[in-house]
Amino acid sequence: MRRFRNIRWTIIGLFVVAMVINYLARSVLGVAAPAIMAEQHISAAEYSWITGAFQIGIMFQPLAGYVLDVVGLKIGFTLFVTIWSLITMAHGLATGWMGFAGLRGALGLVEGSAQPAGMKLVAEWFPARERGVAGGIYQIGASFGAVFAPPLVAWAVLNHSWRAAFFIAGALGLVWVIAWLFWYAPPAKHRRLSPAERTLIVEGQEASLATHRKRPPLGELLRRRNLWAIAAARFLADPVWGMLSFWMPLYLVQVRHFDLGQIAMFAWLPFLAADLGCLFGPIVVAWLQRRGVDLIDARRGAFTVGAVLMTGMMFVGTVTSPIAAIALLCLGGFAHQTLSVTVITLSSDLFPQDQVATATGMSGTAANLGVLIFTLVLGSMVAEVGYQPFFILLGLLDLVGAALLWVLIRKPA
Repeated sequence: MRRFRNIRWTIIGLFVVAMVINYLARSVLGVAAPAIMAEQHISAAEYSWITGAFQIGIMFQPLAGYVLDVVGLKIGFTLFVTIWSLITMAHGLATGWMGFAGLRGALGLVEGSAQPAGMKLVAEWFPARERGVAGGIYQIGASFGAVFAPPLVAWAVLNHSWRAAFFIAGALGLVWVIAWLFWYAPPAKHRRLSPAERTLIVEGQEASLATHRKRPPLGELLRRRNLWAIAAARFLADPVWGMLSFWMPLYLVQVRHFDLGQIAMFAWLPFLAADLGCLFGPIVVAWLQRRGVDLIDARRGAFTVGAVLMTGMMFVGTVTSPIAAIALLCLGGFAHQTLSVTVITLSSDLFPQDQVATATGMSGTAANLGVLIFTLVLGSMVAEVGYQPFFILLGLLDLVGAALLWVLIRKPA
């Protein structure tokens, strides 16, 4: 059988498409929210519970990660993508805020598998020196999914209805499953992987992380200081992504008075900037390593750079120009993905391959708990205090997260 060079990059490329579909499916609701809320007579407080239900579901990421660690990526991720695609399509049949909330909770439960799956794939398929770049590449899929959501929803509303956007997003996931089953296999079993590339992957991984051993109980993982450091940083960082995905379209409509055409024209720009952040984070890490900084400190340094850039979010509500507000939201998307891809990749640096999906899932639970608390508080208070206090909070939280990473992380012996 013919062997191919650089199979690992085709694998990560295929996974990028899954991330695009994953975040497209979850982002459609946020863009369609003004139309849905008007049609279904849903209040801001009820909408916060709809988005909160997704965050509650996705907080079960450790369960998804554990399943992936036990049954493997091929079968486990096939199952998760198939289910989330069907649930996404079911959104097109929903009525009432409680119906949406139930579907969002179920969607979060299965879509939470994406981050643990991505980090497990990176840990298995890439040598240590390439993990940051590979992680940044697959995170691009998250931003691109959100980039495509505004034009898709605008097209659906203008030509059919907002329901069509959910049907399309779900169907794309089912098509992707076919490609995944055809092409994916672990490095030890991939028929097209050359011996040279397999050697490059194995020899480039830390022996302690590549060693297969009995998986520790979940309680033991929960006692690890490094896990809590990553989890705390993600808890403080991810509310920004919740703001961009779920609340930014409403902010632009309610405060900046954008119409649907302007939403389609501008609401995807912060996610395009986030794509650049996915690449900027690994570039900062590589730049620091070339200057003698070890890998863990380089990751912490890149997170800190992103946290400093995030302070620009504090001024979104104070600028008078809508264009300036969009520019600051773009800076927020860029800064968030700069630090997010960095802290997520830390799991592959600090945990063995047969634990990394579970560890990533646990830190993902903390991240989505942060989004849940933020969105419920915002939904209950925004009518009284407006959006500006929340923008100020988002600009400061990541500085605290950076400090926690520097204080709490312990490097492997």
